[in-house]
Amino acid sequence: MVRREKLLDSKHVYQGRRINLRIDSIELPSGRKTTREIVEHSNCVAIVVVDAAENVVLVRQHRNAADQDLLEIPAGKVEPGESPLVCAQRELREETGYLAGKVEALGGFYASPGYSTEYLYLYLATELEPVPEAPDADEIMDVVRVPLAGIPEMIASGEIRDAKTLVGLLRLITQHRPHLAFPSS
Repeated sequence: MVRREKLLDSKHVYQGRRINLRIDSIELPSGRKTTREIVEHSNCVAIVVVDAAENVVLVRQHRNAADQDLLEIPAGKVEPGESPLVCAQRELREETGYLAGKVEALGGFYASPGYSTEYLYLYLATELEPVPEAPDADEIMDVVRVPLAGIPEMIASGEIRDAKTLVGLLRLITQHRPHLAFPSS
């Protein structure tokens, strides 16, 4: 059984547009006191998108924190009062220009529970129908289609290195396409 930390105090030290930062004072089971720095971030959705030709629809966008262009599955923040499923359909349209005739839940996961509150709801979107894209004003991305059969090699080679994308694609392969083999090293 995991022993719990006791929260003694919590203080917000930064409130921003996308994140808040708080410092939690805690007491460990041993009685020792310490702090935890916590990034408060909204819950998000991440969508694995597969078209009728068995291509995975990804987006390539520049990520300033990584200073790199990354291949990612579409994703976005759940707005207040919005359900994760409605958010997934909205983000799918905004980022890829598709609506999905079928959306399945693939579970969810914490992005980085050591310091962040962010939880991602993961979905599989299929039966795609093109619609006009509606990207947010601050989003610049390219839609990229990759054959599903090539995904294991892209993961193994490090070409795909975004955590939510790795989780989503591995979930897809293990739950829905177990016949796809990973290259041996």
